Amino acid sequence: MKISLMMLVVMAGLIFVSAARAADQAAIKAAIEKATAYLVETGQADDGSFSQQVGPAVTALTVAGLVKSGMPADAPAVQKAIAYLLSFKQPDGGIHPPESLVSNYETAIAMMALVACNTAGKYDADIKAAEAFVKGLQWDDGEGPGPSDPAYGGAGYGKKNRPDLSNTSFLIEALRSAGVGEDDPAIQRALVFVSRTQNLEGPHNTLPFAAKNPDGGFYYTPAAGGESQAGTTPAGGLRSYASMTYAGLKSMIFAGLSKDDPRVKAAITWLGKHYTFGENPGLGDAGLFYYFHTAAKALDVLGDETFTDAQGVSHAWRSELADALIARQQEDGSWINENPRWMEGDPNLVTAYALLALSYCRK
Repeated sequence: MKISLMMLVVMAGLIFVSAARAADQAAIKAAIEKATAYLVETGQADDGSFSQQVGPAVTALTVAGLVKSGMPADAPAVQKAIAYLLSFKQPDGGIHPPESLVSNYETAIAMMALVACNTAGKYDADIKAAEAFVKGLQWDDGEGPGPSDPAYGGAGYGKKNRPDLSNTSFLIEALRSAGVGEDDPAIQRALVFVSRTQNLEGPHNTLPFAAKNPDGGFYYTPAAGGESQAGTTPAGGLRSYASMTYAGLKSMIFAGLSKDDPRVKAAITWLGKHYTFGENPGLGDAGLFYYFHTAAKALDVLGDETFTDAQGVSHAWRSELADALIARQQEDGSWINENPRWMEGDPNLVTAYALLALSYCRK
């Protein structure tokens, strides 16, 4: 059997790609192992917590990061952390300190940690109670004028605070991780809010913000007069930025929208124009690791191994994201953002974000 020169070239290319992917996975494995050792040996306190001074959310994110990146749910460090989380369980099902101002955020993330560790249904009752609690915090027909309210369907930090896309995306992800269907009324109400947080005019968004900046990206909230962490355009529009656009994309897919939906297409187009793991487009280095983990989740649920940017370049996003993360890892195995905005000066929080992102970079 004769093998042509072209076939040899193709075979050599496939071998090279396979070797490169193996090297990627080895580097990811090593980074995860270093990060895990840092968190267990340095980051975790005797009571099982991580950064307990800020409440249970960082502990919940860390548990999710550890388990999703390979640590068994019955590992002592995980079980100590879960016991710490459940010490915050309230009679109404919330998982947060009494009088917390961020109870939706804390409970939604705790739900995801419990789901990740829920072998043999061990935490079924806790998850179900937390589900009822976060659904009760969502803005629905009991608040304001109902569906016409820009806040309708959204979730804020807690206690019916002004809703925002970040909290709403955590709500949707927590509910979906717990097995709530995409057609559940709470998910579909949340989709109303998510759609209104996009700079895209149409039947799902008749608010005035999109007309002032119709680029298809997402911003922080349309409620209470609207706000973008990236500021406003000269025309008074709310600037889109990447972390919220990935949060919006992820949320829309979790809520059942297909790639053919105009809202999904517009989000992908915006992200294609701003594809990078060098910064959080629109915010620079602010919220960078939140951006990394949100992008990883969104691209994973999108379902494609490559992402094509606006110039037509196809990106192996898992490898590129892993490279960006590994290049930023500290010698002790942790990560930290030099820009401390949104608590990213806390190595436990940032390392949890990085572990979660790396868990989606593995094959």
